[in-house]
Amino acid sequence: MEIELTTLCYLEKDGKYLMLHRTKKENDPSHDLWMGLGGHVETGESPEDCVVREVKEESGLTLTDYQFRGVVTFSEGDWHEYMFLFSADGFTGELIECNEGDLVWVEKEKAVTELPIWEGDRIFLKLMNDGSPFFSLKLNYENRKLIRAVLNGNTNLLEPV
Repeated sequence: MEIELTTLCYLEKDGKYLMLHRTKKENDPSHDLWMGLGGHVETGESPEDCVVREVKEESGLTLTDYQFRGVVTFSEGDWHEYMFLFSADGFTGELIECNEGDLVWVEKEKAVTELPIWEGDRIFLKLMNDGSPFFSLKLNYENRKLIRAVLNGNTNLLEPV
């Protein structure tokens, strides 16, 4: 079983998120999708160390005020990932060109409803937009399709209420 540890951060400014349109990386499972900034936790890093480093590497921006919003567990077959989700409304610096795609400021609602993103990302972006407190979200995929989404261990968000 393969387990990955990653971070993801959505920088916020003027009602918008800084989104990465992933278009430049070869063999990218997220090719042509939109997402926040982040990546793999390196040996010895905390999630906070990782998110600050990844945002700097991908955008040129230095985080000065950020919040740990939740843990998202992804699984598909033998692959499992624990993603530490952050938002940030304080940062300094100037945007640089990203080697993974294009960085664009996108209205928060448009990020949830209009952009091509992973199905599960719509769920945690909506939770963040709604101001939900710290959460745990488990997303089960099969053939890249979301089949189950469990919030805080007890609510399957894909079942009719």
